[in-house]
Amino acid sequence: MTAPTSSTPPHALVVDDDTLILMDATSILEDAGFQVFEAMSVTQALDVLKQHHEAVQLLFTDVQMPGDADGFELARKTAERWPHIAIVVASGRVKPGPGDLPEGATFIGKPFSAAIVRHHVRETMPVEQQPAPLKA
Repeated sequence: MTAPTSSTPPHALVVDDDTLILMDATSILEDAGFQVFEAMSVTQALDVLKQHHEAVQLLFTDVQMPGDADGFELARKTAERWPHIAIVVASGRVKPGPGDLPEGATFIGKPFSAAIVRHHVRETMPVEQQPAPLKA
């Protein structure tokens, strides 16, 4: 795995099937200093991770999405396959139960604000991986 250099912003993967929430979360994370990949399903997200997992430092995912898998499953698979990726899971309808979230992952409720997202990302990611604007 290649760690991003100080001149290369870390990448985040935002996963949500609601276009407006996807755009909002992407904007929040871009303002926090991330370059962002987007996906609208678990299948799309796993495809992005298979291609770009070395660059991705953060997964920000919704829980309920189309298809057979949900955001909890995506979070667990990500933690298992790519343990260097910090994970934040969000939902306005579902709260995590025992075993839903992998160790170290954070859950936030929707609707969320930029301040809440930034706080949880700061808490979830190692400081040395955080982009400079997030630390400000």
